[in-house]
Amino acid sequence: MKKYQFAVFIGRFQPFHNGHAHVIQQALSVSERVIVLCGSAHMPASYRNPWSYAERKDMILSAFAKSDADRIHVLPIIDSPYNEAAWVRSVQKIVAGVTEALHPVPHRPPAIALIGHGKDESSYYLKLFPQWQSVDVDNLKDINATQIRESYFNDAPESAYSEHLPKPVRHYLAGFKSQDTYAGIADEFGFVRQYKAAWAASPYPPVFLTVDALVVQSGHILLVKRRAKPGKGQMALPGGFVNQTERLQDACLRELREETGLKVPLPVLKGSVVKTETFDAPYRSARGRTITQAFLIQLEDSRQLPKVKGGDDAEKAFWLPLAELNPEKMFEDHYFMIQHLIGD
Repeated sequence: MKKYQFAVFIGRFQPFHNGHAHVIQQALSVSERVIVLCGSAHMPASYRNPWSYAERKDMILSAFAKSDADRIHVLPIIDSPYNEAAWVRSVQKIVAGVTEALHPVPHRPPAIALIGHGKDESSYYLKLFPQWQSVDVDNLKDINATQIRESYFNDAPESAYSEHLPKPVRHYLAGFKSQDTYAGIADEFGFVRQYKAAWAASPYPPVFLTVDALVVQSGHILLVKRRAKPGKGQMALPGGFVNQTERLQDACLRELREETGLKVPLPVLKGSVVKTETFDAPYRSARGRTITQAFLIQLEDSRQLPKVKGGDDAEKAFWLPLAELNPEKMFEDHYFMIQHLIGD
């Protein structure tokens, strides 16, 4: 008998490496089953999140013998960067669903452990579930997924990162290099690297300030299709960088009009601002530390939506029914910004 019936391991696994495998191996040694929650699920492919949940699930299970893989349950969990309570609730619900389905003694609560690197700053979540036991595992050789991605998408020799990956994952990444997705991410990675190089001489790491407009009317939201990298082709809120002589709201309304051609009088737009919020997740933008101020503009309901047309940095502008929002097609954290400002 194992000490626990279930061990829970939460991570992004971009990509799955030997350090992750080490944690799962430890979990298998102390628990009957392991629940692996794959974070940043349902996100568009980007340098920070190159592989989908399904791809990462395959990587994880391929790294173990079938007898062990049969005891590992890999499930997706979507991020919630601006509502930690919602994320915690999602974790609790997923774990409860798995344990209710698989625990052989329903009248006796299962022993559950949360396993991970307690000294890793990204593992703060280990303190969010006091109802479960905590199992700390040392970070194997300080393996870092970010460094692996940098080498991989910078087209470094395979020897620069292969020793940190299980053999099946090495094979998978070798094949992934022939896909269009790899080429697109590598191209964007190169763009971001050049972008950051322009600020390398700054005495302090730069912090950028942007604004975004969240315009809602009659159950629709006004979005743009991005014309340029990063996030070329993805759906986004209209917005952009603040000029040095602008107030934030003025910058937001300027960007809104430049990118969508929204023909609503300026006084009406100003009078329709019902909420404003700062979004400052540290890794929300690939370009570096970027804080945005978003303005929720609620226009009066109408049977006819105002005409819009893409301009400036927007390839096109369009109205989308709120029910059709898809996080896998949204730029950066814009989907979560929308959730936070107008609710689920």
